[in-house]
Amino acid sequence: MTTDTDTLAEQVIAGDRRALARAITLVESERPDHRADALRLIEAAQATGRQALRIGLSGTPGVGKSTFIEAFGMHLIDLGLRVAVLAVDPSSARTGGSILGDKTRMDRLVRQPGAFIRPSPSRSTLGGVARRTREAILLVEAAGFDVVLIETVGVGQSETMVAGMSDIFALLIGPGGGDELQGVKRGIMEIADIVLVNKADGALKPVAERTRADYSATLRLMRRTGNDPDGIPCVLTTSALENTGIDVAWERMQALAEWRRAHGRWTETRADQARLWFEEDLRAGLLERLTADAGIAAQMAVLGAEVQAGRAAPSAAAAMLLARLSQGAENR
Repeated sequence: MTTDTDTLAEQVIAGDRRALARAITLVESERPDHRADALRLIEAAQATGRQALRIGLSGTPGVGKSTFIEAFGMHLIDLGLRVAVLAVDPSSARTGGSILGDKTRMDRLVRQPGAFIRPSPSRSTLGGVARRTREAILLVEAAGFDVVLIETVGVGQSETMVAGMSDIFALLIGPGGGDELQGVKRGIMEIADIVLVNKADGALKPVAERTRADYSATLRLMRRTGNDPDGIPCVLTTSALENTGIDVAWERMQALAEWRRAHGRWTETRADQARLWFEEDLRAGLLERLTADAGIAAQMAVLGAEVQAGRAAPSAAAAMLLARLSQGAENR
């Protein structure tokens, strides 16, 4: 480990928020010369053995995720806990840019000494999270945060990836069953531990209660398999505006986490997630190496032009390139 990286690791472990921000910037960097330092930094973070409660949060646009996260985060701060928020913003497919406006939407939480908010661009990564989100989680855990909130870019079948890096997965929905229920994918419903009907206030409160009943009935019909305690998954109503239901949601999350620790599910799930992380990073690394090879890149360009011109089917062209790669590997 270089002196600079060594110092940065020490500062992160000591809880320095500015150092933590620099460390996450380092692991998110796509520059090859930064990657070696980033890996050493990650190893130092993992060596601390510190663990936080990782809570994944997803929901349909307009459901009030940022408002809920701020109210939830402030509740945890009031309890004396340190809270990190890793918010992933969608990137433009055209420019690659992101707005990264989560800090402006959480102006109270961002001012708290015990809070850390980090927006990151999703770039081309599917699953509602950035590719390096897992590494950012390790860094904030090493910095001594008690709870990590991972906010995804939206809701859909691909958003289920966040469940592969969290201990508890919460799905936020708005009042009004019908169309809202149709808009939420079955896959994400099946993996949600807790469904939170947000905006349960004012004139929408009765609607939110009906939505809670609708979703409760739906989850009973789906009957998720697994070894979780009775009552999981559950559906609760919350109001980030009136700050109601937030304490109950936290109590349910704590109880579920404690149950999973006591029954060995926590350790088992963390081990499975580490294996999944390894496999996904390996696949991504292999793809990067392939596309960085000039010869392979040239073949991809030729075959890509054939596909674009309609002279070859995409699947056939891909199979042809894979066959050439396999033959080349055998001849080495």
